[in-house]
Amino acid sequence: MHNTSLSGISADALNALLDDAFGTDRYTRTAYLLRKGMAAIDHLSFGILDEGELMASIQCWPVRVGKADLILVGPVAVATNRQNEGLGTQLMQLMLHAATPQDAPMVMIGDPEYYGRFGFSSNDTSGWTLPGPWEPRRLLLRNSHMVALPTHGMLGPAD
Repeated sequence: MHNTSLSGISADALNALLDDAFGTDRYTRTAYLLRKGMAAIDHLSFGILDEGELMASIQCWPVRVGKADLILVGPVAVATNRQNEGLGTQLMQLMLHAATPQDAPMVMIGDPEYYGRFGFSSNDTSGWTLPGPWEPRRLLLRNSHMVALPTHGMLGPAD
């Protein structure tokens, strides 16, 4: 197995993995509305290949709350036949290691019980809204450089 930038992975391979991990109805999810029309951030998006086959991926996207830039983390996708092997953890560590001090704070929709170990929490997101359904406890922020962010606002694609 080896890690690679997603820029070298075919769109078909990535879409097949995402369909396997999240289902073909994944486009209706709120996270897709957040990143609509945006290109993934290359230096924070990775895949894990095993014998040339994409087994897992992470993508990050530019978003905003008010006028503040954020990075939307996700989807973190692992092939259903490779789950519980630590690939999701490996992807999160790769992405966080690749982040630079100039990168914006990170936000995601995910389980706080899992993503809390990577520094994500819902403590500072209670005044934020999303353009679709979500559970407030699952809107998570990682603001390791303590950037001043709006306390209220709607998340959406960066312009």
